[in-house]
Amino acid sequence: MTSQSGWIVLAAYQPDAELFARQLRSIQEQTLRDWTCVISVDGDAETVRRVLADTVGDDARFRVIADGTRRGFYLNFERGLLEVPADAAWVALSDQDDYWYPGKLALLVERLEDAPLASGQARLVRHPSGDVTGVTDRAFAGGAQLVLANQVTGSLCVFRGALLATALPFPRVPTRVETHDHWLAVVAATYGDLAIVEDVVQDYVQHGANVYGDPSQQKAMGLIETIRETLAKARRYEGSASPLAVLRMFFLVQVGWRQVIVEVLQMRGRSVAPDVLAAFGRRRRLRPLRRLQREAETMGIMVRRSSWEYLIGWFAGSLTGGRRRAHALAVRAVSAAASR
Repeated sequence: MTSQSGWIVLAAYQPDAELFARQLRSIQEQTLRDWTCVISVDGDAETVRRVLADTVGDDARFRVIADGTRRGFYLNFERGLLEVPADAAWVALSDQDDYWYPGKLALLVERLEDAPLASGQARLVRHPSGDVTGVTDRAFAGGAQLVLANQVTGSLCVFRGALLATALPFPRVPTRVETHDHWLAVVAATYGDLAIVEDVVQDYVQHGANVYGDPSQQKAMGLIETIRETLAKARRYEGSASPLAVLRMFFLVQVGWRQVIVEVLQMRGRSVAPDVLAAFGRRRRLRPLRRLQREAETMGIMVRRSSWEYLIGWFAGSLTGGRRRAHALAVRAVSAAASR
């Protein structure tokens, strides 16, 4: 597989010029050289085009797609992936401000011989200080645990191009819970076990403008901050901060998103493991979920507070017709794919 052409999808939004140029150079200097890098720009593309021209010159492997529209990071990655041809051997995802080590692609693409998705580890680096705060500990604990708590970071992984036939278009849920790497990792897990290597393949730059930084670098919100954040999200995504709106939003964030992705996989013809269906499908049951949560807490994948928040979401769905709503969102996603 290392001899076949691949695609890199880089999602950009108002990048810091210095960090963006450094990331472009690190991609250009990869030892595996047969690829195309499509840069999907969210909003204005002036900075992206200027830095790209100054950094990579006339390297024809780089191309920009931009129409000035703001989509958000989730749909911006989708737009970039829609540019990848059906016969692409592999696909890598890139943030705009990290730094790839020269052998990253060569190492991970080789692992795709035996796995649908391969991920390495990253050194966590603060910007602008340059302080190294740790190294990621990504792992794969099985498909059910992956649905419960995402353990894959998109910028660290490479996956087989064939997965896009299932993954596109992305399912939509009207809340900020959607993440491209969670969806793609769950799709990949229906094709086989993921390959997680211990090699550090890049610097994962942490700063205030990260959409999502590494979980190990994030502090848990206090009670008051959590309430304010919940009410703000309910107003934005449900149109109200009423108790019913808060319950509907909480269900989608915690439980509904997972029901949607599991149902979409089934509707798109993928075989979903029985333990995944028992905990996350439309006919899910509480006992299988609790068993997974206890295992996740033991392995350090999920903290107890997150388990309780998920259970609140579960019961919120029971009070608001959550299963029906999530099912309707899954049907809509599959209908969108059929109309492409």
